Amino acid sequence: QDYEAFRRERSRLLLARRNQLLLEFSFWNEPLPRRGPHVYELRTYKLKASPGTMIEWGNNWARAIKYRQENQEAVGGFFSQIGELYVVHHLWAYRDLQSREETRNAAWRKSGWDENVYYTVPLIRSMESRIMIPLRISPLQ
Repeated sequence: QDYEAFRRERSRLLLARRNQLLLEFSFWNEPLPRRGPHVYELRTYKLKASPGTMIEWGNNWARAIKYRQENQEAVGGFFSQIGELYVVHHLWAYRDLQSREETRNAAWRKSGWDENVYYTVPLIRSMESRIMIPLRISPLQ
């Protein structure tokens, strides 16, 4: 009875819920514990739902990721398998927001980065960026 009462109370507070089952891109780093401090950026891309879109995205990012490895900022890259499909998440780590800006600007100065981005832009329906600060209990500090 207590659990049922809790569920009813919780449902009044819940505005929306969304679940996804994600798989990791094989070319991306595996997320490993990090010593901090860091801020994290979760970039979410909703791609056009067309056959071959995810393969084309993956092929371009398999080449592009090498331009973003110098500062070890690439944490993980994932794509949806269950839930809303054609959704990609990239997780990046930075010392702070200033470091984020400097690292992203440095990528644009590397020959080849712009070309990879150019080929992925037409695949995107929408995108979102979230800055996250890890809890003390998180292995990603």
